[in-house]
Amino acid sequence: MPETTSPADLYHHSLRLLLAKDIPAWVGLWADDGVLEFPFAPRDWPRRLAGKEAIAAYMRHYPDHIDLHEFTDVRVHRTAEPGTIVVEMRGVGRLVETGSPFDANYIAVVAVRDGLITSCRDYWNPLVAQEPGADFTRSGR
Repeated sequence: MPETTSPADLYHHSLRLLLAKDIPAWVGLWADDGVLEFPFAPRDWPRRLAGKEAIAAYMRHYPDHIDLHEFTDVRVHRTAEPGTIVVEMRGVGRLVETGSPFDANYIAVVAVRDGLITSCRDYWNPLVAQEPGADFTRSGR
């Protein structure tokens, strides 16, 4: 994405890449020193990933476990901080292992600099991680 891309446009593009299950391209939207945080992560799940490599390793098996079909109710809020947005949304799909529905609400605080994501604090609902087949952090695949 060009450096002139707005944070909202970059984030919308990142959602399209997740739906396309193109994790390498999604990781490519991150700065090398980007930080992805999950303040509400369940016990034994990572709460902070520092660097593009750590983010890539975390997301590598995501599509093997969660088949996202759409993001709905996406609302982007601009902030007083240049390059920072707050996003509300809902991710809908299914859990690959069980075929059960996947339905999660998210609020993310995203910072962008020079056309890349530098940080994201992802406040997702940890209850969805209790569903069988939802834990992609321990994939042996």
